Amino acid sequence: MSRLTADSSAAASPGTPGSGAPGDAAPRTMPRAAGGKPDGRTDRKAEPRAERKAERRAERRSRRYRRDVRWSPYLFISPFFLFFTAFGLFPLLYTGWASLHRVSLHEPTTMEWAGLHNYTRLLEDEFFWNALRNTFTIGVISTVPQLLMALGLAHILNYRLRGAMFFRVAMLAPYATSVAAATLVFVLLFGRDYGMINWALGFLGIENINWQTGHWTSQLAVSSIVIWRWTGYNTLIYLAAMQAVPRDLYESAALDGATRWQQFRHVTIPSLRPTILFTVVVSTIGATQLFGEPLLFGGAGGQKGGPDHAYQTLGLYMYEQGWFNFHLGRASAIAWAMFLILLLIALVNWLIARRLRRS
Repeated sequence: MSRLTADSSAAASPGTPGSGAPGDAAPRTMPRAAGGKPDGRTDRKAEPRAERKAERRAERRSRRYRRDVRWSPYLFISPFFLFFTAFGLFPLLYTGWASLHRVSLHEPTTMEWAGLHNYTRLLEDEFFWNALRNTFTIGVISTVPQLLMALGLAHILNYRLRGAMFFRVAMLAPYATSVAAATLVFVLLFGRDYGMINWALGFLGIENINWQTGHWTSQLAVSSIVIWRWTGYNTLIYLAAMQAVPRDLYESAALDGATRWQQFRHVTIPSLRPTILFTVVVSTIGATQLFGEPLLFGGAGGQKGGPDHAYQTLGLYMYEQGWFNFHLGRASAIAWAMFLILLLIALVNWLIARRLRRS
């Protein structure tokens, strides 16, 4: 009986949870879950909302990636097209438009329509035909020896030599030299009274030659400058092409008893046909645009190509008409004539290359 009384009094004592007394402690609360529910359950609406946000972020990244892949290449190459349009295409079109007008250098914005008069006048201009002949002869005199020497030097450098890297760098040195510096040095070499060339010819009993006034002598002097500057450049091009020729061909030719000269004729030359065609076309284009060497070689009156226009090229004649005679319309017509000549050269190159591919 006493045990039951003690148990009941302990159950009803103040501060015991569950008793209805004012002193009872507050009931414990359950911790809130991540979703905000007191019973520990997560909010079912919060999960789809987070997934939708992640999907939208992934979709935006995917769109940015697709735009980057699609438009970045155009952005990278756009500087070339911008500069080409500003400094290549626009001058070409403007020159073509000016060639159809009478334009003076004193008033370049004032144009008088002339149609094809500037072009028909070139057909009757003896100085234009003289410049065209000089351009052709200087181009032949400078291109043929230049490419033959480059081919021979490349063949020599293709073999194992001591200091081969030094010789290859030395071949490229003339190309890296300034046109003005190289031409002034050659002017001193070809001087009539003090030049080293005449000094060397004097030992052979040849009198001093006035290289700047003679027709052929002046063209030979100008061509020598071009040969000196561009032979090394073409040598390295040929050397790179020779190193791409399979060595098995040379070994097979050697086993058949072919000498080095026969290997060069029957193995190297046929393998270099595309490269030789490329150098011929590039050299021809460079000869058509020849300007700096004859201008500086002639001194103060270099734009005339000597006293009798002996080495006046198309570039010099255009320069004389535009900046000394102030006829910008005629100079523009000459520029477009040179452009048409270059297109003709490109067409011949394409026909020859096509025939070589078929063969």
